[in-house]
Amino acid sequence: MSRYRFLDGAGMIFLAVVLAMAALIPASNLLLPPDSWLHVPDHMVPLLGKYLAFAMLALALDLVWGYCGILSLGHGAFFALGGYAMGMYLMRQIGPRGVYGNPVLPDFMVFLNWTELPWFWLGFDHFWFALLMVVLVPGALAFCFGWLAFRSRVTGVYLSIITQALTFALMLAFFRNDMGFGGNNGLTDFKDILGFPVQAQGTRAALFALTAFALAGSYLLSRWVVTSKLGKVVVAIRDAESRSRFIGYRVEHYKLVVFTLSAMLAGIAGALYVPQVGIINPSEFAPANSIEAVIWVAVGGRGTLVGAALGAFLVNAGKTWFTGVLPSMWLFALGGLFVLTTLLLPKGVVGLITDLFGIRRKSELPAPTAPAAPAKAAPAE
Repeated sequence: MSRYRFLDGAGMIFLAVVLAMAALIPASNLLLPPDSWLHVPDHMVPLLGKYLAFAMLALALDLVWGYCGILSLGHGAFFALGGYAMGMYLMRQIGPRGVYGNPVLPDFMVFLNWTELPWFWLGFDHFWFALLMVVLVPGALAFCFGWLAFRSRVTGVYLSIITQALTFALMLAFFRNDMGFGGNNGLTDFKDILGFPVQAQGTRAALFALTAFALAGSYLLSRWVVTSKLGKVVVAIRDAESRSRFIGYRVEHYKLVVFTLSAMLAGIAGALYVPQVGIINPSEFAPANSIEAVIWVAVGGRGTLVGAALGAFLVNAGKTWFTGVLPSMWLFALGGLFVLTTLLLPKGVVGLITDLFGIRRKSELPAPTAPAAPAKAAPAE
């Protein structure tokens, strides 16, 4: 079911690298002295963890775009919703240690003269409830949105525009102070998670390892989906939706399943992202973030899973370096990267690797040559 023949091997390498990072980077950060050349600096651990969370988001987007043909320009909304669910839990853990010392209300609510906790904040003082919301809120939104869109047979660029409008509307809503999510400043000043200080070296190392394991698990789940019967039908819908519908498949049901699953994975990625960066605000809903995620997938290789995660890691590492050198030019560089990828690398980095090593798609392999039929003897006259 892989787009390229070598992807099974590439998947094994990808998992080995991710799991090695989960073990070696925290160990290097915690056990080796700071003057050791193998020691990973403290500031690099959450930065690399952020890259892994972005790779998980790219994996979720590739599941719907690369295999189902749904170009979603609003996956940043599901990522942000998962982040807000985790941020609400972290805010409830602050308690009386906030600036205003209120044991129940977060500081921004006290500042805005709120007198009681809104109903939708109830339950977020429990970690299990926050984890449930991390998955259910993005999943429920994706299910409702997808049911309406796919049932109406909205496809192509129209669906992309609607997904972008969705995340833009959420961004405007979360910017409002009366929504109860911190307004423009969002949620920040986190103290601890499960009783462990968020800024502690050991906590950061544990969050990095957890993000790496989550990325590996997301890849295995996505790989299982795309190689199953469900994945085969989804790819058929991507390549010939009208034919799939004609032979009896309920196309909207298959799309809805994959779209909802992808949103849940994006929500988990957002939840892992927030405690490592220390803040979540409405800018995460910005349509530009969702478009940037599309660029990650395109650069790495659409429809490859491994390429999507690799593209997210490479582009964000380049962003960190580029914004340190020429911060005002990053958006121009990102746009140029997308144009060059579209024109010169339509298959992404993974496609470039396959071309360099002479690995072709199965459909491109030459068909076996049939033996020539023996010549018949001319009839005797």
